[in-house]
This record gives sequence, structure tokens and C-alpha cells, in this order.
Amino acid sequence: MRGAGRTTARGHQAGVDSAVVSGYKATVSTHESPISAQARIAELEALLSAERQRAAQLERERDVLKASHERLRLELELLKRRLFMAKAERVDTQQLELEFAQKLRALEEVAGTLGMASAEASGGAGAKQKSKPKGRRDLKSLPLEERRVVIADPLFDELVAQGKAEKIGFEESCKLAWQRGGMRRLVIARVKYRTVGADGEATLASAMAPKEVFFRCLAAPSLLAHLATEKYCDGLPLFRMEKRLARDGVAVDRGTMARWLEDMGATLGTTVVAAMREEALATAFCIATDATGVAVQPAPAEGPRQACRRGHYFVQVVDRDAVFFEYTPKETSAAVLELFKGFKGYVQADAKSVYNALFRPAEDAPADGEEGVCQEVACWAHCRRGFWEAATAKDVIAREGLARISRLFQLEATWRDKPPEEIHRLRHAHLRAHVDAFFVWAQEEYEKVREQRGLLRRALGYAVRQREALRCFLDDGRLLLENNRSERELRRIAVGRKAWLFVGSDDHAERAGHLFTLIATARLHGLEPETYLRDILRVLAHWPHQRYLELAPKYWAATRARLLPSELDAEVGELTVPAPVAASPEEQSSPR
Repeated sequence: MRGAGRTTARGHQAGVDSAVVSGYKATVSTHESPISAQARIAELEALLSAERQRAAQLERERDVLKASHERLRLELELLKRRLFMAKAERVDTQQLELEFAQKLRALEEVAGTLGMASAEASGGAGAKQKSKPKGRRDLKSLPLEERRVVIADPLFDELVAQGKAEKIGFEESCKLAWQRGGMRRLVIARVKYRTVGADGEATLASAMAPKEVFFRCLAAPSLLAHLATEKYCDGLPLFRMEKRLARDGVAVDRGTMARWLEDMGATLGTTVVAAMREEALATAFCIATDATGVAVQPAPAEGPRQACRRGHYFVQVVDRDAVFFEYTPKETSAAVLELFKGFKGYVQADAKSVYNALFRPAEDAPADGEEGVCQEVACWAHCRRGFWEAATAKDVIAREGLARISRLFQLEATWRDKPPEEIHRLRHAHLRAHVDAFFVWAQEEYEKVREQRGLLRRALGYAVRQREALRCFLDDGRLLLENNRSERELRRIAVGRKAWLFVGSDDHAERAGHLFTLIATARLHGLEPETYLRDILRVLAHWPHQRYLELAPKYWAATRARLLPSELDAEVGELTVPAPVAASPEEQSSPR
């Protein structure tokens, strides 16, 4: 419609010009000779034609400038968005900023505002600049409920009792603590003393600062445990926790929380988790494992504007004792061998090729002597999945396979809660015949469809190739038919990454895995994860290095019962470490 209106206006103008020329011709012809009049009219027509061409040229230039202005405006908006997204993902934005400056200059030249934006941005000589924070944050100004812990010195207290010293006040420092219901301010009041020597000279001293896992950290153990549970147990990202803390009146940025959690994971990983892993690999009967992917943010040194790369979390469910989450940059056989190094026992996993190195016979071992010494236990749930996919395509043979496998699970459910010895006896009495019949049937049906492509051949082929591993559960009543417990544990990774999207680096992923490990293992043993993490952060600074295993969730209930409740409930202060429990002869003879 805009083009049609422009055309109509031009036609109307042409009609007016034609009428003016015609009138002028009539006027000129009455006063001048015909020859001079015709020359004059021709001259005026030439001038009018030139003006028309000039007006048309100006209109075209105007349309070009309008189109250029709109295009530059759209490019500027796009670059602003790209610049914002790039900064949000912590990539190198130098090239984007240069490109943004060029487009902005071109847009200002078109709009005639070149130099105005830079003058406004400078703000003049009187512009205020944001001051940098100085010193430690003053927590006493925050509207928080206060808890107070008094730290005294026993030696100076004796001098006070003898009249040789006096208490003159407290040296106070604050931390952020967490209690059900909200944030708290924890005041650590160290008693100050004044003593007078024989020469009459007064000396001032304060009680020594208490031992802490993270010295001068703004967060108390309760807050650290709360943040770790919120993220790694409930899947809450740090930016949401930042907003929740702000609503409580405490401004803690997500970068600070990320550093707290990373230090916490590294410390617990080299102490408690390391002791747990050493015991598990030495004493475990069966380890169930599976893996899932996780996005890892590239480091700035790896190049600008790179996509997240893919890392992997392996879960290891060790009997009913522990759950480990181990991060590896690559999902390879070498990584799997490193995870299971030193373990000799049953490994329950799916049929992924990376696990084959664990079950490699001695004659196939490489020259370095590394060989597989584990016994493979396959998963009947994975076997059933193939038949279920084929059954959805209305395949009669696949439905028969589903019925046969379902019968195995139905029988297994009838004696699930019995002792392992009784389970082993019942399996041989009632279940072995069904398993033998299933594999005879699967081999016969596989021969019929061996040359055919499709879901049925894949399902039957899986069952035939994994025959020995699928039958392995008959060897011991402690072995399970399926590996669903590993997949259930991996759900905490899968659900959490929908909220926090990626991990910051390989080191961050490894340390996050240690926190995942402690939280999952605490839940395995019926412990409340936040309370457990708070307690071990409280006692870790005082605990002997050779006894870190006592802090593992498997043994924590017994260890906690031997601690003084008043000392454990305090966030900081002295802690009485109980003597180690004497091991029984059976425990002393077992490998550790």
C-alpha cells in the first residue's frame, strides 16, 4: 500500500507539471515570436526534466538510507544479544565487542549522532565511580538471628581462678550459618585476657582460634552442607540459591558459592571419599556400574566461543555399602580399568564395549600385564528392553520373549527378602529350568532371523551373545537379576543437569562427583544428607588422618554415638575425639 500511494502521488505531480507547462506555452506564445517561444519552452522542459530526475535520485537515496538504517539496527540488536549470551557463558568476547563497536559507529553515522554516545558514557568529570569493597564483610549489620559460641583458653582460665589474670572482653568474628527456618549469624567470641607480670607490666592475649576445615571462610559448616544438599541432592542451580539467600537478607553471589562447593568437594574427596574407595575396592563382592554424559564448559584458553564438550559420570554401587560417582573426560576402556583398578569380584553392567577390558582373559592381556580379573554379570532388564521394543511392532516372537522374562522376575520377587543362601537354593530349584528353556528358545528363534534386519534379531542376538553373563546371577544369592539400582542413582545427575546445565571444568566435575558420592551413600544408609555433611565438616578438622573411614556414612551412626552431643552441635570449638574401636579378629584378618 505504501508503494501504491507513492506511485499515485508521482502521477499526480506529473499531471500538475504538464498543466503548468501547457499554460506557460500559451502565455509565452502571445508575447514572443513562435521561434523564440519554442526555444524558451524547450529550455524550461529540459530544466523541469532535470529536476524530476534529481528528485527521483534523492528519493532512491532516501529509500537506500532507510533500508540501510533498518538493517544496521537489526544487526546491532543481534550483536547485543550475541554479546550478552557470550558473556553469560563465560567465553572470550573481545572479537564480539570489536564487531559491536564497528556496527554502532556505522549506525551513528547514518543517524547523525556520531560521538554523542561516547560523550554521555564518559559522564564528565563529576561522574561517580563504583568503589571496590574493602576488608571483610560486616555481618553484624544484617537482620539475622544470632547464635554465639564462646571460645576460652583453659590455661588462662586457671590464671583467672588464681587471681593472676582477668577477662577483659571478647574478640569477635562472624560467620553465616544455616538452621531450619533460615539464615543465622554465628558469632565466635574468643575471650581476651590481661595478665600482669612480676615487673608489673600488663600483657594482653586472646584465646586461640578454633580449628576449622576452611580457615576464615565466611560460611559455617551448616551453610556449606545446606548449599551442597540443595544443589547435588535437590538439583537447585546456584543462581536460584543466590536469589533465595537475597530474599533472606544475605547477598552471596553464585561465584562465591561455586568456590565454596569446589573446595568442599576437593577436601572431602581426598579424605573421606578416598578412604571409602580404598575399602570398597579391597572388600566389595559385586559392583554395579553405569554411565551418563554431562556438558563441560571449555576453559577460556581453549579458544573463543566454543561449545561445551562432553564428559562422563560413572556410577559404582558397591554392594549395599556405598555409591560412588566418578568423573572421566573420556568414556574409554582405559578409564574403566582405572576406576576398577585393584578390584577382583563381580561387575554388573550393560553390554557396552568399554567394559570388556574388565573381563579380558589372561591370554589376551596386553604387554603391560594389565588383565581383566572381574566376573561379568549381565542385566536382565537390558535384555528385556530389546524384546519390548520389538513387541511394540506387533511381533509375536518378541511378545513370547517378554512373557518368558516376566516369569523370571515374578519368581524372583517371591523370595527377594530371604537370606542369600535361601535365595541361591530357591533359584536352583525353581528358576534355573526357566533360564535354560529361555536360552534354548532364543537360540532356535535367532537362527531363523539371523539373516534378517530388525528389532527382533537385535533382541535375540543380545540374549544369545550375553548368555553366560545373564546366567551368572545363579552362582550366588547376593547377585541381582538387573542393574536398575545403577540407573536409579544416575537419575540425580540426569535431573540435576536440566537445571544447572553444565559443570565449569574437569576439576569442578570431579569434585562435584565427591559430593554426589557422599549424599547418595548417606541416603543409602538412611542418613539425612544435610545433617551428615554438616557433622563431618564439623569434626573433619579434628579427626586423625588414619581414621577417615570412620566418617564414612556406613560407619557414621556408630561414630556419632561416641561423640559428645554438646561439642558436635556447636559449629566451631574444641572437639573430643574418641578412641578407635578395637577391631574384631574377623575384621583384622579381612583386607583393607
